[in-house]
Amino acid sequence: MSFPTYPTYKATGIEWLTHIPRNWALSRLGFESWVRARLGWKGLKAEEYVDDGYAFLATPNIKGKAIDFQNVNYITKERYEESPEIKLAVGDVLLAKDGSTLGTVNTVRELPCPATVNSSIAVITPHPSLNGTFLYYLFQSDFLVSTIQRIKGGMGVPHLFQEDLNKFYIPLPPATEQITIAEFLDHETGKLDSLIAEQKKLLLMLAEKRQATISHAVTRGLNPDAPMKHSGVAWLGEVPAHWKVGAIKHWFETTSGGTPDTGRQEEYYTDGDYPWIRTTDLNNSILEEFEVAITDAAIRDSVCEMLPVGSVLIAMYGGDGTIGKNSLLGFRACINQAVCALLPNKSFVEGFTFRYIQFYRPYWMIGAESSRKDPNISQSLIRNAPIVQPPLDEQRAIISFLDAETTKLDSLKAEAERAINLLGERRSTLIAAAVTGKIDVRGAVASPVNKGEELAA
Repeated sequence: MSFPTYPTYKATGIEWLTHIPRNWALSRLGFESWVRARLGWKGLKAEEYVDDGYAFLATPNIKGKAIDFQNVNYITKERYEESPEIKLAVGDVLLAKDGSTLGTVNTVRELPCPATVNSSIAVITPHPSLNGTFLYYLFQSDFLVSTIQRIKGGMGVPHLFQEDLNKFYIPLPPATEQITIAEFLDHETGKLDSLIAEQKKLLLMLAEKRQATISHAVTRGLNPDAPMKHSGVAWLGEVPAHWKVGAIKHWFETTSGGTPDTGRQEEYYTDGDYPWIRTTDLNNSILEEFEVAITDAAIRDSVCEMLPVGSVLIAMYGGDGTIGKNSLLGFRACINQAVCALLPNKSFVEGFTFRYIQFYRPYWMIGAESSRKDPNISQSLIRNAPIVQPPLDEQRAIISFLDAETTKLDSLKAEAERAINLLGERRSTLIAAAVTGKIDVRGAVASPVNKGEELAA
């Protein structure tokens, strides 16, 4: 669908918003709303949270399409009442003003319970001249996103100050037109969001299918009629009767590395010739790139040593999000102490070992013990983990099969990701055009929209 422009425009004198429709005004956020935020924590501590009380919203609660009033912390009535200026009301716009989430925005469309916000969120209550939903979309436009990026400050942490927010220029259509634009964007972004959600659901299904395909091939083989035996490992179950099962240490030599003194950057890191791999470099695929290299002196003065191509790398530290990340090393490299390497063994095809480690990732925490909230795993645990050994010809057949199947699945994944990006771009473009007057959507809202109609890409 294409949309008309307004009949006439006027100049604003603003670099980031050069023209607006002639019947619109240009104002500042502080003139059209009440902007405020919590002034510190007033001594509030996490141990003061209660099981049932007044919702205390944090940035994660405003990240979704709708504000999450369920997964929140609660504070007492006394704490809620001590900051009456930030008690929330329907129509308020909430804006993250600190850190990496700066600029995240949402609007209070309903208030299922009394609620307030923590110090990372600004509360903006529009005056009658400004519609809250219109403002919500305005904060998602390139115009205000660029404004935020230009003026954010803070001591090392990005931050928006209240006085800066008050100075934000905003285009101001007539009140009824703001409602029309907001309703139009609710409708159109709703359609786009549904399409994006479908593609994200597809990504999850593809990831599950990929993992299931790998898991079945490396633990059951390709012959559905093969006689089976119990592996001796409860969660592994049955494997083909002619396969061997044993601990990784039965076949593989493992090793780890270290971190050369980071205080000696010039001597150990500047103009280094030897790739040095960390858990952040592991990509759950063939590793063909690296970010950091170390020098001869670093290798000489540390426990780092060069590992051969075909080594399988496993992340040992970093909690559930990192432990078990893996890569098949595509070049000779060193590793740090958070990475374990399984060195190549002639009894295994490199690709099979790697695919098995990919299958094993959800199971690494079995037997992991630590006083930490997120325990690490050790070389010892890895060495004692079970692995299966099919005959070499079967390993090669399994790898050929998995290469073909995962290539197809990865292609579908790339298509879904591309669709999500295109839909996201279309969403952003549509919002920016509507709230800055580049397109006139008044007729689009007044006219019925065909049920099957889709926006042109």
